[in-house]
Amino acid sequence: MPDDHADHTLTYLRTVTALLERIHTEERDTIGRAAEVLAAQIRRDRLVHIFGPGGHSNLAAQEVFFRAGGLMHVSAILDEGTLLSNGALRSMAIERTPGYGRVVIADAGLGPDDVLILVNAYGINAALIDAALEARERGATVIGLSSRQHAADTAPDHPARHPSKANLHDVVDIAVDTKVPIGDAVISIDGVGEPLAAVSTFANAYALNALVLRTVQALAASGVEPPVWRSGNAPGGDEANARFLADFRGRVRSL
Repeated sequence: MPDDHADHTLTYLRTVTALLERIHTEERDTIGRAAEVLAAQIRRDRLVHIFGPGGHSNLAAQEVFFRAGGLMHVSAILDEGTLLSNGALRSMAIERTPGYGRVVIADAGLGPDDVLILVNAYGINAALIDAALEARERGATVIGLSSRQHAADTAPDHPARHPSKANLHDVVDIAVDTKVPIGDAVISIDGVGEPLAAVSTFANAYALNALVLRTVQALAASGVEPPVWRSGNAPGGDEANARFLADFRGRVRSL
């Protein structure tokens, strides 16, 4: 064990916990409004699309897609361009490319009857803003999860920004604020020049799972029990999921 009076892991734990508490308290009403949109979509047996245009923001789309305890109506847009598995520097270059997000949304075929969740910690990149603009122009309802503080504290001329300089929370129908501080990493250690330990993945995962919970709660209150994934590694998981696969295979592109 290092002889260090500062327990940075405990500081990190408390910082993450405090961040999630803020999201719970301050975004409760907004998440509730977003949940009503999702619940209405699922009552109509329509898909809920989710896209995380950005390297680690793609993890958010995967967090609630084909996930134990997750809604089967969630369809992730897992675009190869911004996935880190195809090269981290390539991913960053693509997310900064104007027009790219429009191509992705057009390819997904979204229209007036669709709901799209866009997730990005910083809420500024070109692919993200173009995805939001394209979806809105096509008549889709767009829910955004991003940090207002991070967007506000990022210079208008930052190279990642969309040419319009817009922030995600300005161009969506409902904006959930994930409170991620600028730079994402939150822990400083004496003698180390850069902060460590990012928080955006925790923030995104909590906000999204809270949204799923509130959606299912709204559906259950109206007498609807939506199909939910069970872990394939849990007893009876394959059998439970198989009851619904025919309903979603073919509709959910990445299934």
